Formats: sequence, structure tokens, C-alpha cells
Amino acid sequence: MQRETTISLRLSLYQEVVAIIGAEYGEELALDEIAYRVASSRRQLQRAFAEVGHTTFRQYLTAVRMDGAAEKLAGSEMTVRDVAHSVGYRQPAQFAKAFRRRHGLAPSDYRTKSRLFGTRQSVDAPVVAAA
Repeated sequence: MQRETTISLRLSLYQEVVAIIGAEYGEELALDEIAYRVASSRRQLQRAFAEVGHTTFRQYLTAVRMDGAAEKLAGSEMTVRDVAHSVGYRQPAQFAKAFRRRHGLAPSDYRTKSRLFGTRQSVDAPVVAAA
């Protein structure tokens, strides 16, 4: 069984990194750089994401980016390429592949479908643990 201070530290680290990702998901984010910013180690952040978020840093970041992309596709006239760049992808093909994995549709098909039905398609939100 883990000590209360360990659990509290990991929850705090997780919440701090989730806030950074939420604010900066369109930027280039790396686990090592985030660990430095929150005065922690790479391994401690990996543990925090595994134990608190039940995911990995990369999976969480991708989920946030894809959900942000879905909102932009449904609610703006940005091109798919511009949406890809705005959520941190340099290669539109990599973006499209990740988007299909998350939402089950190509980005352009998602946009068309969301406009036909007038709302954003329901998707699973990234896992965010409560305190």
C-alpha cells in the first residue's frame, strides 16, 4: 500500500501536468520538458499518469489534441491542415491517422457529419481523475 504523501504528490503532479496540457496542447510538448517545468522526474510523471489517470502522458496528450481538433473541425472554417497544425501536428497524414483512431472518421468526414447533425459527435473524453 502506498503512503498518503505519495498518493497526494502523484495526484498533484498529474493535475499540474493536465493543466499545462490543456493550456498548451497545440505546442510541442515532451515528457522530459514537462517534468523539468514541474520540478519532477520523467519516471514520477509516468507513474502519476499510470496511477492517477490510468493512461500515459502520450495517450492523454493525443486525446486532448484530437478532442480539440474535433471542436475546431465542427465549429470553424479552418482547413484540415490548419487544424492539424493548431493542435500540434506537423504532418497532416499523421494527424488524420490519429484522428481516425480517436473518432472513427477521417477529419473531413467528421466535419461533414457534424455539420449535417448540427452538433459535435459524442466522443470519450480523456480520463481526468477527481481529487
